[in-house]
Amino acid sequence: MGFFDSLKSMAESAIRREATKAVTSAVNAVGKGKNRSEKFTFASFPKNLAELQALPESSMDTPFKTVALTLIALCQFKNGNDATFEMLDFLKGPESLSPYEKQFIKERLCDKYYIPFSYFEGASPENGYTPSAPFTIEVFENPYSFDNENWATLWVKSSGADNMRSVKLRQKPSTGQWFLNDIQCLSEIRLPKEDDPWA
Repeated sequence: MGFFDSLKSMAESAIRREATKAVTSAVNAVGKGKNRSEKFTFASFPKNLAELQALPESSMDTPFKTVALTLIALCQFKNGNDATFEMLDFLKGPESLSPYEKQFIKERLCDKYYIPFSYFEGASPENGYTPSAPFTIEVFENPYSFDNENWATLWVKSSGADNMRSVKLRQKPSTGQWFLNDIQCLSEIRLPKEDDPWA
């Protein structure tokens, strides 16, 4: 192989390497085609907006963080809905919870305060959905999570359901933050064992 052939081969190899790196980087940036997950651990559940805003996840620079914060905010509902709604308003960013959304949450969680707790590690129907401290939640993406620009649908798994449930988010391009758009994870789950007449 002559000098120029060798040089050409080296250049082609370098181009292939750079092209592969660029494609990999693009896929990682968007998250498409992956089944990635992120875990978040909290020492306690925030009782109010100030405590929520003190958490590092409140930067909301990834949609995963916003989903985790949404679930810990919903866990406060059993102690009073005003604090929960204030935290959710913060997570919604430029918008606020509509009267319809507030009513929807009230209807879903009335006498079923355990639903958001069921998404945390250690919670189960057998222990009344009481998670283990510190409180850890895993948030998942799928290959379709980022199909639309500035929108994401991520998933969480309840120990009381067979299928994962979703949370929809919207990104504000000027800040890069991901805000809550639609809570789609408050459907019925299996009753806690102590409340289940068939247990």
